[in-house]
Amino acid sequence: MSAAKRAKDDESDVMNAELNSKLEEWLLWDKNETTSQEMLEIAQRKDTGKLEELLLNRMAFGTAGLRARMGPGYSQMNDLTIVQTTQGFCRYLESKFPESVHRRGVVIGYDARHNSKRFGHLAAAVFLSQGIRVQLFSDIAMTPYVPFSVTHFNAVAGIMVTASHNPKEDNGYKVYWENGAQIVSPHDKEISSHILRNLEPWPSSWDSELATRSDLRLDPLAEINQAYPSRIGQSIAVKNLIGKETKLKFVYTAMHGVGYRFIQRLFDEFHLPNVIPVTEQVDPDPEFPTVKFPNPEEGKSALDLAIKTANGRNATIILANDPDADRLALAEKLPNNQWKVFNGNEIGSLLSYWALYNYKQSNPEGFESENVYMLASTVSSKFIGSMASVEGFQFEETLTGFKWMGNRTKELEENGKTVLFAYEEAIGFMYGTSVLDKDGVSAAAALAQFAIHLEMEGKTLSSKLNELYEKYGYHVSQNSYFICHSKPTIQRIFDRLRKDDKYPRSLGQYRILHVRDLTTGYDDSKPDNKAILPTSKSSQMITFTFENGCVATLRTSGTEPKIKYYTELKNKPGEKVNRDDLIALLDDMVKSLVAEFLQPEVNGLIARSD
Repeated sequence: MSAAKRAKDDESDVMNAELNSKLEEWLLWDKNETTSQEMLEIAQRKDTGKLEELLLNRMAFGTAGLRARMGPGYSQMNDLTIVQTTQGFCRYLESKFPESVHRRGVVIGYDARHNSKRFGHLAAAVFLSQGIRVQLFSDIAMTPYVPFSVTHFNAVAGIMVTASHNPKEDNGYKVYWENGAQIVSPHDKEISSHILRNLEPWPSSWDSELATRSDLRLDPLAEINQAYPSRIGQSIAVKNLIGKETKLKFVYTAMHGVGYRFIQRLFDEFHLPNVIPVTEQVDPDPEFPTVKFPNPEEGKSALDLAIKTANGRNATIILANDPDADRLALAEKLPNNQWKVFNGNEIGSLLSYWALYNYKQSNPEGFESENVYMLASTVSSKFIGSMASVEGFQFEETLTGFKWMGNRTKELEENGKTVLFAYEEAIGFMYGTSVLDKDGVSAAAALAQFAIHLEMEGKTLSSKLNELYEKYGYHVSQNSYFICHSKPTIQRIFDRLRKDDKYPRSLGQYRILHVRDLTTGYDDSKPDNKAILPTSKSSQMITFTFENGCVATLRTSGTEPKIKYYTELKNKPGEKVNRDDLIALLDDMVKSLVAEFLQPEVNGLIARSD
């Protein structure tokens, strides 16, 4: 036998020994009959490849917490991985808040997905077994309720069991810190290390009945149902606006999620007209039977039933939440009877203006420009920046994700600043600071109020958007994605763009002025070539700024197998341009960007299907 063959056999023996050990461990620790039986059947089939996939690859706990397919094994969401994750999180909280964690406790909510309630109760059991108070919602909740409740009850942390708009097979575990914002580094790394030190289930961790019988378990639902509208009203209630008198009709879809009851409550609180529900989609259903993807960001294809309902009821505005109600989509019927589906940047432009308008109404004597802020992610439109240059407030960009905007908002408030609004182009909006995360329900109420206000002026949301672009400059964007399940392919695409630190200096006929690489920390627009925004080697993100003002970003998704691209072209405020010419120019640039930088045919990328 050759040395190479012996080495390969030895390596195989080590792998088999490790796999057998992990299999025995799983079958010993997992107390769920369904997942235990599934794992046993895989073992009996001697499907080594599948066992290795499930047992030798643990889900990575990051700043987004966890999100993965449900099923057996350490690489998927199930009872055992929920218990292990919560045990690690519990020990970390005890180390950070040794004097107060038991008294202040944690908040736990869950959506209507398969297993969400079960996972929420198991997580609660872990904390309760250690004598830690738990505010566990007694019924399905929208995601914004959890960060709101964390600050309302002064809890040390919050957990929301949700996979947002992911496919029905997925679930997730989203974590908030004591400030009500999503966790950022180094919390994720510290929690991950504590998880690995607490993998063996504590005997009491499996006692999910603790979630209903423990004296330390409290139900925050009734209190938050009262407190949330009251606090939200401080940000978005408009004086002298009687919504019940409007002729506008609002159709609403919950996308088979949790949002309907919360929309109803908030609209009633603000005297807005009752929404017209899309009956096929308004009740929670974890199967999401009427949509290919339960994500209103997908555009018109996701709103077919809502448009049908609106046409049948002579309604002109559609509001749509994703299944956990933290995102908001918007559509409006135009005079030609066609429907305009607003993209996230357009909704962000409307809401940012409305937030500023109301702030100015409340401060008629003016405001100190250095103390008023709005935020947006770096891949979102620069519209707020253009508006800020005219109106005299501060605009800041953050990295993508509300973890950055929520934490930055908290920092600004602690320094005496006022944050009016924050958003990301993926239809996530934070109107006011009652919730330091995206909130699709409060954003819907704000948009409804704005639409009614415009109705009184004889305007629509679409006409107002055009008016804003005339004043602050046209901002046209084109964003989409390709699906890629191969990590080596993704790495190869981005390595090619940064080969030997020699980034492309042109795209066809379009000259590139600056390149910023937030994976490596390179930014040649800065004197020392060092990026100001935080960098992360675990994700890919390169931004190209062109001589003609176009900004294009390529990045990977943190929760899905996607390569996303974001592009925007704008004119200066007051500069006379033809918007259609801008759109045509950007369209040509995007085609070149895809063909030259992503090379979908060569790399086997799957285009987004609308």
